Amino acid sequence: MSIDKIKSPIDQELVAFEQHFKQSMRSAVPLLDKITYYIVRRKGKQVRPMFVFLSAKICGEVGESSFVAASLIELLHTASLVHDDVVDDSLERRGFFSVNALWKNKIAVLVGDYLLSQGLSLALKNKAYRVLEIVSDAVKALSEGELLQIEKARRLDIEEPIYYDIIRKKTASLIAAACQAGAASTTTDEDQIETMRLFGEKIGIAFQIKDDLFDFGVDDVGKPLGIDIKEKKLTLPLIYALNQASAEQRRSVINTVRRHNENPEKVKEVIEFVRQSGGIQYAREAMYRYREEALQLLEAFPNSESRQALKELVVFVTERDK
Repeated sequence: MSIDKIKSPIDQELVAFEQHFKQSMRSAVPLLDKITYYIVRRKGKQVRPMFVFLSAKICGEVGESSFVAASLIELLHTASLVHDDVVDDSLERRGFFSVNALWKNKIAVLVGDYLLSQGLSLALKNKAYRVLEIVSDAVKALSEGELLQIEKARRLDIEEPIYYDIIRKKTASLIAAACQAGAASTTTDEDQIETMRLFGEKIGIAFQIKDDLFDFGVDDVGKPLGIDIKEKKLTLPLIYALNQASAEQRRSVINTVRRHNENPEKVKEVIEFVRQSGGIQYAREAMYRYREEALQLLEAFPNSESRQALKELVVFVTERDK
């Protein structure tokens, strides 16, 4: 199913959201306005706003608060990407130059700060206190997840529970917040809001495991292999492979990741080690397990066009090829 077909129940909302989001990024400072215009032009598939509006629709009627929720989530997400590119010293984002590549780190950090503050102002101006609480929790979790990953990358001692803790905070928290905020914009039923948060968390975890699998070349995505290994990130396939290895083999692989992560031949050896260990299959099964749990949670809601679209969106993010 194409992303355009999945969007059909919320086509009008997404078109209106475009203007809403552009307005939320406006600034009287010409340099800032130029940079935010550049950011809007290179936006991705709108997956997070889709989660907001579809979650809103299966819980009630979309209104102004749903647009505020979607803008707030997208402002937070955009700010986190701008800051991530600075932290990772990344010069590209989705095939475009990153903000820090074009305008340097100092300006990129300030742009990220501006986007976060715009989100706070938007929420307060619209008295969207519940949504602000949801998004604030997500910002906190994002920061904790990144710092936990950095700490563990230094020591390379990640086991599965820690891995899940990192991705729950770093990746799943934002998708969970999108679904939770969408629901909170159309209902006051806390059970429904919590169900949607949990749904978003599970699909967020599945989304990250899918990302892990790209690093080992399970699909021809035209993406360089071993990026996570080069950055000393212990992903689920590698964690599983290390747990199956002998003590000596484990020490050898960890030493390679620690000391030879810039050597393409050594990185290929680690990728082959993971492939031979069954780590790819193990991670894929975990991804499908979380996906199925997410789909089961949607059964709590009446059947509708929006619920069906959410199910298809879940399949899309776990079957995507980039």
